Amino acid sequence: MTTTTDTDTFVADWQAWHDAREAYYRDPHGWVAITAIHWLTAEPVTLDGVPGRWSAPVGGVLRLEAADTDGLTLADGTVVDGTAELDPVEGAPGLHVRSGDLLLEVARRTGHVIVRVHDPLAPQLAAFEGIPTYAPDERWVVTGRLERFDEPRRVTTGGVVEGLEHHHRAVGVVRFAIDGIDQALTVFDQGARGLGVLFRDATSGVTTYPASRTLTLGPVAEDGTVTLDLNRAANLPCGLTQFATCPVPPPENVLTVSVEAGEKWVR
Repeated sequence: MTTTTDTDTFVADWQAWHDAREAYYRDPHGWVAITAIHWLTAEPVTLDGVPGRWSAPVGGVLRLEAADTDGLTLADGTVVDGTAELDPVEGAPGLHVRSGDLLLEVARRTGHVIVRVHDPLAPQLAAFEGIPTYAPDERWVVTGRLERFDEPRRVTTGGVVEGLEHHHRAVGVVRFAIDGIDQALTVFDQGARGLGVLFRDATSGVTTYPASRTLTLGPVAEDGTVTLDLNRAANLPCGLTQFATCPVPPPENVLTVSVEAGEKWVR
């Protein structure tokens, strides 16, 4: 039996999660603050509003040419005076270069080196009104069972940017039911974030972001049972900025029902 106190706690916990999500995206150097993405080639180029000359062949390292008067600073505080090289890890969070108030994020995606410009004065950051959601509802907290693979499997998916590949470490399949209809999702190891899924459902492109939403699973019990709180189905960064390179779910992670829970499409 669910009591009023239990319901109040459930709503309060969800609200704290939602507030943290919005605070994350309001970061002055976060996702909503991105004003440009540059795909580098072997030919040195200048970037709009950014000092220096930038180049990186596909599969190669970034080469940055600048004078100390340009004011470009690496993450360790080193001022670039001459040439600096950066070698970001494929698919990992980017390395940072500072230019005044700008944060320049250097990342590698499917061999290509990109530079994203994060500007705390970005107009869209000032205009950001938060993330719309469905109202939290305990009916969307479901229990599933994780069926682990004998060994983790590498699963490759596409991305919101055509031609990109994303590689995931799949550990098993979680099976559950929504309104009596059986569902299954391939589960990925998300590192420090734990186990999670990427999925689409019948709301995708209608009330929720078309490409994908993500959900972190609860702790897995010894018998494999696990909680899926679909009220915390969340947008990937690509749902809030056109300058992200997020993955899309594997074909089997498309649910046959409408998950009217969690974050909605930010338009």
